[in-house]
Amino acid sequence: MSRPIRATIDLAALRHNFGVARRHAGTARLWSVVKANAYGHGLNRAVDALAGLTDGFALIELDRAVALREAGLKLPILMLEGFYTADEVPLFIEHRLIPVLHRPDQIHTLLAADWPATLPVYLKLDTGMHRLGFAAVGLAAARAALAGRVADITLMTHFADADGPRGVDWQLKRFAALTAGMELPRSLANSAALLRYPHALGDWARPGIMLYGGSPFPQLKSAAELDLQPVMTLQSEIIAVQTLAVGDSVGYGCTFTADRPMRVGVVACGYADGYPRHAPTGTPVLVDGIRTRTLGRVSMDKLCVDLTDLPAKVGAGGKAANEVVTGTTVTLWGRTGETVLPADEVATAAGTISYELFCALAARVSVLD
Repeated sequence: MSRPIRATIDLAALRHNFGVARRHAGTARLWSVVKANAYGHGLNRAVDALAGLTDGFALIELDRAVALREAGLKLPILMLEGFYTADEVPLFIEHRLIPVLHRPDQIHTLLAADWPATLPVYLKLDTGMHRLGFAAVGLAAARAALAGRVADITLMTHFADADGPRGVDWQLKRFAALTAGMELPRSLANSAALLRYPHALGDWARPGIMLYGGSPFPQLKSAAELDLQPVMTLQSEIIAVQTLAVGDSVGYGCTFTADRPMRVGVVACGYADGYPRHAPTGTPVLVDGIRTRTLGRVSMDKLCVDLTDLPAKVGAGGKAANEVVTGTTVTLWGRTGETVLPADEVATAAGTISYELFCALAARVSVLD
């Protein structure tokens, strides 16, 4: 028997969320971002679910892109960090992968490899994120080097604060200044910009977290308010029940101490499964569909939840049965019946973002469709 922890992926929800992206995109085409194993949801299942809907897929991992081509995928594939070494370029050419070029040596390497003029490239501009991309001088040199050698060039940038108070207009101004006189397609909006700034879409948008049911700005609007549905549900079971007296502690470090008699459920889920170790006491969780909280420090394989105030189940003849027992389902995030515990809410309690929760899902967790 395997451990009871499992993640369930709702592909109908994934397709629904893509539909939300499509509605916001207007005339812009969409790259569905499936890097990091489709944000932990499974690359192949996400691609299969979206292949009939999206205009293309964007990722980073070359081996995964090649595998998609070898499996028969015909849609465009955008490689968000381009190629890393010269020996990768023949694979880009063979499998018609579109590189995002962001530094001068990539231009030189591409041209030295006899890049086909019919195979597109993206040029990434640094408009304030200061991670990857060309500034004004580098962009001019790149355009000059590619002139006559590559027919299809798209200009791209990435917004640093589309989910925050500074917004995108300051970067749009820099982008306009950098690209003045260049009549080339643009790729601008990530999930946050797609949902907040309709004037910042460009010709190609790049939705990522919204496809998987996470809000890119949960402090401003929840996923439900954005009409996004949870795609991943992480569930396990209670494997033991403990009774605490006043003054008893639970877990490593004794970080939680009972101030009243309590019942505690021990759940088969820990940080080795991808649950955040730094999630504090009070992080929300659903036990048998009822909201309660975690208690104490998350262990490698287990965490504890508060059962004290959960209602007793009704047994045969209308009599109250025992309270929550071993084998009861615990939802760490996602949907159980009609009740949703947003991953964003769990992430906020743990001081992180839903991206990290999804991507941290461990290989030992069974994943079901």
